[in-house]
Amino acid sequence: MMGWVIPIVILAVLAALPWLVERRRHGVDVFRDQAPGRFAKLSQGVTHYQWLGAARGPVIVCVHGLGTPSPVWYAIAGGLGALGFRVLVYDLYGRGFSDAPHGPQTPAFFNRQLQDLLDHQEIKDDVSLLGYSMGGSIVASFAAKNPDRVSRVILLAGAGMVIRNSRLTELSCNVPFLGDWLFHIVEARRDRRHLRKQLGRQFDIKGITELQLSEYESKGFLRSILSSRRHMLARPLEAEHRMIGRADIPILGIWAEKDEAIPLRSLGTLAQWNRSARQEVISGADHAVPYTHSEDVIGILGDFLLEV
Repeated sequence: MMGWVIPIVILAVLAALPWLVERRRHGVDVFRDQAPGRFAKLSQGVTHYQWLGAARGPVIVCVHGLGTPSPVWYAIAGGLGALGFRVLVYDLYGRGFSDAPHGPQTPAFFNRQLQDLLDHQEIKDDVSLLGYSMGGSIVASFAAKNPDRVSRVILLAGAGMVIRNSRLTELSCNVPFLGDWLFHIVEARRDRRHLRKQLGRQFDIKGITELQLSEYESKGFLRSILSSRRHMLARPLEAEHRMIGRADIPILGIWAEKDEAIPLRSLGTLAQWNRSARQEVISGADHAVPYTHSEDVIGILGDFLLEV
């Protein structure tokens, strides 16, 4: 009988490991006195936001991706400011300095955060929306639901066309409990290892890799990432993109030639869904395009924003 005790205890500790580790992480409120920008108490939680770019001018709202918070826009925001745009960036729930509320991170969940923020900032005019990676899915979903609020949609290596996951990610998303364990322990360790290999590289945004790694120390971050994968990124957004086309909202897709996360064939998929979409490819770029090829991105954005 006693021979079974130790293996059972070991299994219990292993099963509880993700939750034990999570308890040791800090809530983002501990670090908020170090945060740039401001905070808005919205209907689903506190959201951290910043105004960048020009002091006056049309508004462009930039929505970051799955794991990298709003500073991913710093390099591009400077260029947008030079073009005369006021740039609003914010941290999605569970990222950066924003709260990490519980519950499924669905398109409706993120649409509400964006709508709440626009209302909080009393932005009445139409806005341009620029979404990177998962942010591309969010801005497409928002534009499809609120075509009267959106003047342009820009996808930078945007999700929503082609879903491409590893077998480990698929298992994490599709299997309750075991998937949570695999994601929090195995996949998170793999992702941190990949980021550590980037340390020491020169990027357009200083300290971007260190910032990405620090996210893993925040309570609720991994839970939010997994929830977004299970809900926000669960399906292609064909219906939404066809609605954007029917609403005649100008749309631009900017793709990275060597992107392994958002494959280049997304370009062809978007072209099928919306024949009026303008599309550009940045040669030599991978999924880190906002902070490796920011000047190329700004050049393409300038042509599009000033034309439309």
